[in-house]
Amino acid sequence: MDRRRYLATLGAAASLGGCAGRSGTNDGSGSADGGDPGTSTSTSTSTDGVAVETLATDLEVPWGAAYRDGTLYLTERPGRIARLVEGEVEPVVDAVPGVEHVGEGGLLGLVFHPTEPYAYTHQTYEADDGLANRLVRHDLTDDWASEPLLTGIDGARIHDGGRLLVHDDALYVTCGDASTAERGQDPDVLAGSVLRVTFDGDPHPDNPFDSPVYSYGHRNPQGLAVRDGRLYSTEHGPHVADEINVLRPGENYGWPDATGPSDDDRFTDPVTSYTPTIAPASATVYDGPIDAWQGDFFFGTLVAEHLHRVRFGDDGGVAGEARLFDGEFGRIRTVFTGPDGHLHALTSNRDGRGSPRTADDRLLRFVPA
Repeated sequence: MDRRRYLATLGAAASLGGCAGRSGTNDGSGSADGGDPGTSTSTSTSTDGVAVETLATDLEVPWGAAYRDGTLYLTERPGRIARLVEGEVEPVVDAVPGVEHVGEGGLLGLVFHPTEPYAYTHQTYEADDGLANRLVRHDLTDDWASEPLLTGIDGARIHDGGRLLVHDDALYVTCGDASTAERGQDPDVLAGSVLRVTFDGDPHPDNPFDSPVYSYGHRNPQGLAVRDGRLYSTEHGPHVADEINVLRPGENYGWPDATGPSDDDRFTDPVTSYTPTIAPASATVYDGPIDAWQGDFFFGTLVAEHLHRVRFGDDGGVAGEARLFDGEFGRIRTVFTGPDGHLHALTSNRDGRGSPRTADDRLLRFVPA
């Protein structure tokens, strides 16, 4: 089996077919950051009928992505919010106040309130005792004015989590351990947890603890998605055992005492894990026009530099998976689906750990050829 095209994982019963390979149309590696956001009409077509369109170029470490009224909005880690309008990237907020772009931190996740004119972002900022993270609400009727809702979440140069999700009239927030592993085993600490709060930032009334904490024992979760009523997350492991987990209220996912499956009944095992690590950095479920992908779970990978596709069985376990566009676009952080059902991806080659290519970072869309 060609390991560049397929990845065997724990619990995988079979490998999926239809894996897209290199199209041979990418630019060579670049070096320094720079340039203004733009657009490109370039399209590369894989051998199995999936075309990749470049919708925007020269983004600066794009992270969060969300649609409102059919318009796509993006966050860039240094602190900018932009939107894509008629093929052009327009600034919405040039510099969100107070964002501290240090290491992996900065302006991260983005979601919109389902009915009210509010947006929510996950931000790293400088608190009195050092770096911290916060959940911020923005008033769209007042030039995106910022209102911190939940502050003082431990932050660091690494492991800041940052993903947001709206589900079941609640807001979910992933929080990394902020480089201190022991935080993962303390449910009284917000770092190392996945939070569930109301749209006003209060602990959800159905939470298992008297706090925003929904689940704990997490190292650095960066993906959230719902499939068949199950809440899935993707999580970065240390040097072993990146994980896909099904999150349930009050459960302990092991970090740092357990990585990957464990014989310890205190901990909830992942659905699957990946060794060597691939750095899964997002999550979404496909429901678009490519029939072969229907219902499949996708995430981007940073270290392994590919789009990852997972098929779940009826029991919720992994039935098969594949690596798509392996090495084609470099580091892929955020994958998401749009109102039209198409799969999108944001590269992360300008984040200090990649090798930027001409026109990076880019917004990509995967469509039938």
